[in-house]
Amino acid sequence: MSKAYLFPGQGSQFVGMGKDLYESNPEAAKYFDEADEILGFSLKEIMFEGPEEKLKQTEFTQPAIFLHSVALFKTLDTNPDMVAGHSLGEFSALVASKAVSFEDALRIVRRRGELMQQAGEQNPGTMAAVIGMDDEAVENVCAEAAEASGKEVIAANYNCPGQLVISGYKEAVEKAVELAKENGARLAKLLPVSGAFHSSLMQPAYDGLKEQLEQLEISEPICPIYSNYTAEATTDTEEIRSNLLNQLLNPVRWTQTLNNMSENGADSFIEMGPGKVLQGLVKRTLKGVEISGHQ
Repeated sequence: MSKAYLFPGQGSQFVGMGKDLYESNPEAAKYFDEADEILGFSLKEIMFEGPEEKLKQTEFTQPAIFLHSVALFKTLDTNPDMVAGHSLGEFSALVASKAVSFEDALRIVRRRGELMQQAGEQNPGTMAAVIGMDDEAVENVCAEAAEASGKEVIAANYNCPGQLVISGYKEAVEKAVELAKENGARLAKLLPVSGAFHSSLMQPAYDGLKEQLEQLEISEPICPIYSNYTAEATTDTEEIRSNLLNQLLNPVRWTQTLNNMSENGADSFIEMGPGKVLQGLVKRTLKGVEISGHQ
């Protein structure tokens, strides 16, 4: 059986996340304590106690989900056959595949969260979920809305067949939501996010993270990692580096990633981290595979 480990991204967080793990598993607890030391503030306190408003801020959400996912994975003592992470989850996947150290990845994830939050303030934009339309129909709606508004809106997360997230300037996203409803979407609604992630509005975050990513020490992973940017497997360290950067401005190709993992032999998909979002996406994308998770 070929096992694919999946790591969630932003949106899976909840107050209390990781608390049981911390209290019941000394191995995992070490990572929580080490994270607080590295960051210089108590991330675990925000995770365990909230307030929710604080945990929902991108600069805290991203390291929180990363920490929870990695601490969980480290308790398993297993070598994955392949890994992938949704957006920020790609950093968790890199630690699981031994390409990047926990300490280095945590620092860069913290910086990524700060930069993405700042980019959202610099270039205000938003995102919306569109459900019940195929990929091409959503892409067409985005193209039409962009033309009508003169502003960018793109398909930013290909989550599973019939479930996409679009991203861009507020008026363009609003126009796309309107058009999606007219074109038969089952649901099209704005999401409570702090920026237009995975679009060109994240350019300031790209510029800010570039130098840090160039200096990041990346070793050859012990298994293929599937990149959000290409949806393809790689073990090439320089390709991994450029994919992490390009991911900020480009769509998360999750549907394509899952299909490629399945075609390459994965028949067991295990989600590592808070929530069950990715398990749901696997269920709606692939048939006849084993799906499980650790929280």
